[in-house]
Amino acid sequence: MSQATERDRLVEIRRDLHRHPEPAWREFYTTARIVEELERIGVNELHVGPDALAGDLRMGVPEEAELERWRERAREAGAREDLLEKMAGGHTGAVAVLRKGEGPTVGLRVDIDALRREESESEDHLPVREGFRSENEGAMHACGHDGHATIGIGVVEAVENSDFEGTLKVFFQPAEERIGGGKAVAKSGHLDDVDYLLAVHLGLDHPTGEVIAGVGGFLAVSHLEAEFHGEAAHAGGRPNQGRNAVQALATAVQNLYGIARHEDGDTRVNAGRIEGGTASNIVPEYAELEMEVRGETTELMEYMDERSRTVLRSAAEMHDCEVSIEVGAEAPSAESDDELVAPVAAVAEGVEGVESVKERDELGGSEDATFLMHEVQENGGYATYVGVGTDHPGGHHTATFDVDEDSLPIGVDVLAGAIERIARERP
Repeated sequence: MSQATERDRLVEIRRDLHRHPEPAWREFYTTARIVEELERIGVNELHVGPDALAGDLRMGVPEEAELERWRERAREAGAREDLLEKMAGGHTGAVAVLRKGEGPTVGLRVDIDALRREESESEDHLPVREGFRSENEGAMHACGHDGHATIGIGVVEAVENSDFEGTLKVFFQPAEERIGGGKAVAKSGHLDDVDYLLAVHLGLDHPTGEVIAGVGGFLAVSHLEAEFHGEAAHAGGRPNQGRNAVQALATAVQNLYGIARHEDGDTRVNAGRIEGGTASNIVPEYAELEMEVRGETTELMEYMDERSRTVLRSAAEMHDCEVSIEVGAEAPSAESDDELVAPVAAVAEGVEGVESVKERDELGGSEDATFLMHEVQENGGYATYVGVGTDHPGGHHTATFDVDEDSLPIGVDVLAGAIERIARERP
């Protein structure tokens, strides 16, 4: 396949996925589209739905009614019924296995979910001009996962047509944006025999033509959901008879930002969503908070988690309320292994379109690919997280985010070439 033909095919797939963005555990059309492409290429094994996941470890799964709305939407968009049946209950995602003789098992992880946000309607936005803006209002591929899934498909096809010897497993992981899918994939059993693992992300504030062979600096993260319960009362006539849940929540938010930083490294806390109360003349009996904590290491994240729980409980007690706290999702920190950074960098140097190669860079954010990286590393293997630069007009998670489609074949060629080299050299 010529480079121009390869690019056109990748662009076609990416734009179709961009047009049908689906948030965490709702990736019904996305998974079905990926599966159809993998069937076209031809793989030895294809695991879909519950076969691809440890279903009881999924985090942040929506209510069944919500899942059914999105499944019906995928059906209307043309997703195959047999695949929709396999994904009942939000068991989205797939694992493709390509066996090509004796050799090591190399894995590639790509994420496939979208964000809950509206996409720009400006004519300056390429998806608007070219007619592939999101058709699912309130959802958007604002972080490049449509490109990641496309690269994953392209790598399978490239490796199938190469001299690779060994086994390739590509993990099309759902629910990264909710930090909800990584653990379910990591503990699915499909990584038990993986010797080497690569994960990939487009952009990360690097331009088209730049490749980062080993991204590190992942912050461990935990999402917490707190519900404050008090007692309603008339705010004018009997305010003393109420127990103000919003006041407890407000105290908690203020004090969360007062948690002491730690001498061992970076820590973060953010109260991201608050809601409560019913009317201006009613002492509110209920309030809720969604928040997150992060740490440079898993231990630092756990420090922030413990201190946050103390703050939440103390704020509730101060205002004579009760609080319940649940973990929404979490992911550990991770680092890329030198053993894989070197071959990825060496391959990238020779890929057409690559103008700059960096061996290392720090992410400064969080990613649940760390679950998969840990799983392989703890089993004695190696892992790295590869950054493929892409020019994007808006920042990640913004309404105007888009990827430079020239970065798609670069990503495929770098990753496929690295996978072949790793299998051959067995670092």
